[in-house]
Amino acid sequence: MYLGIDLGTSAVKVCVVDPDGRVAATASAPLAVSHPFDGASEQDCASWWNATRVAMAAIDPALRSQVRAVGLSGQMHGAVLLDGDHRPVRPVILWNDARATVECAEILAAVPDAGRIAGAPPMAGFTAPKLLWLSRHEAENHARIASVLLPKDYLGLRLHGRLVTDPSDAAGTSWFDESTRCWSERLCAASATDVRWMPKVRHGTEVAGALLPAPAAELGLTAGIPVAVGGGDAAAGAVGIGAVSDGDGFVSLGTSGQLFLTTADYRPNLASRIHAYAHTVPDHWFQMAAMLNGARPIAWLADLLRRPIGDLLAEAEAAPPGPLFLPYLTGERTPHGDTEIRAGFAGLGETTSQGSLMRSVVEAIAFSFADAVDALSEAGRMPNRLLAIGGGTRSDFLVQTIADVTGCCIGRAAGADIGPALGAARMAIVANGDGSQADVMTKPVVRRWFEPRTDETPRLTSRLEGYRALYPALKSVQARTSAR
Repeated sequence: MYLGIDLGTSAVKVCVVDPDGRVAATASAPLAVSHPFDGASEQDCASWWNATRVAMAAIDPALRSQVRAVGLSGQMHGAVLLDGDHRPVRPVILWNDARATVECAEILAAVPDAGRIAGAPPMAGFTAPKLLWLSRHEAENHARIASVLLPKDYLGLRLHGRLVTDPSDAAGTSWFDESTRCWSERLCAASATDVRWMPKVRHGTEVAGALLPAPAAELGLTAGIPVAVGGGDAAAGAVGIGAVSDGDGFVSLGTSGQLFLTTADYRPNLASRIHAYAHTVPDHWFQMAAMLNGARPIAWLADLLRRPIGDLLAEAEAAPPGPLFLPYLTGERTPHGDTEIRAGFAGLGETTSQGSLMRSVVEAIAFSFADAVDALSEAGRMPNRLLAIGGGTRSDFLVQTIADVTGCCIGRAAGADIGPALGAARMAIVANGDGSQADVMTKPVVRRWFEPRTDETPRLTSRLEGYRALYPALKSVQARTSAR
């Protein structure tokens, strides 16, 4: 058996697969996010480990005792700051944190070709601007930093005791030179970061270290088994769905959203706001449209209305078209690169129902993928058939709407909601020497293809035009109100 651990934003997910790569068991434990001020998003490292323990406790002890290797996946961009004793200096600043907007412009002014080096221009959610912000606003904490890790790599440290990351997670920091796959001293210097704080970089299928006795006992695993380096959640999701060769693409519907395309070489395209990053597997890169608000607005509305998501989605599918919704609860990357824009409904009326609101949210998520398709098309080729992963794939209505809006055929396989955890387990298999990349990282059997419905095209095209007009309109209103 092989174990994949995926440290997400809303939950830790674990996946156990058998020697043939079939999923034997899954479990998860929820995580909370704190927002100490508007635009801030943080988590406590301790909660990650506690959630990992809870999720593992739900796996049959007999299966746990058979695990031969562990792989890791995790949310990208988070700043895990450790002192000389490997203790957290402060709570982790997450990928959807917007505090470092000013610092992004300053890094770009200091290193004008930062976007070409790092695969995308500096953005507030990336790790480097957070360190520059910290040097100015929390100087005492900044002075205590001895090492910097990404979220999954902190779990790795707890498991094997070493400071290691992979190319895909390193890629999302704005410190990594994508073409050479090395830390950039220029980008580190421009962001108040000592390059000596950076972890070693190894491919996701390499062994980071052996599982230590104490964490092994806590998780019910065998001490000494290998722990693979793993990958950032986007790249791990690609491994889980077999998107490891040039031209392979998929849609990810988690808390955030991604449109991902594997490439055989490094292809930055700064004008389209596409992320061009190193893959976790050797000799490959990827282009990715990154949306901060994937399926998250669905859960947000359900929480706000205190209604089960399933009930609201059923009502939404039967509801007539209602207001337009801009889904930018935490700003947006592709296509706007705007950390300050916020969400909003337009066109509410007395007859607007809760189901109608949810229909608007589902359409808005699909419209954000239409923007992503356009951006990726500008950056290069765009496949017309895509697989889908992430918790949002549980909704037929959402997946079908994305197919209708983008004109792409969307395929859903069994276990599509497992995503990165499965990819992490696959990397564990390869790291343990029990299969080659080609044999292990295969594509799944698609259980259902969602074909675009041409009869929906006129209505959705009209609403997409309105959706795209809503962003500058709301941006203008927001600018006027915030200036007072």
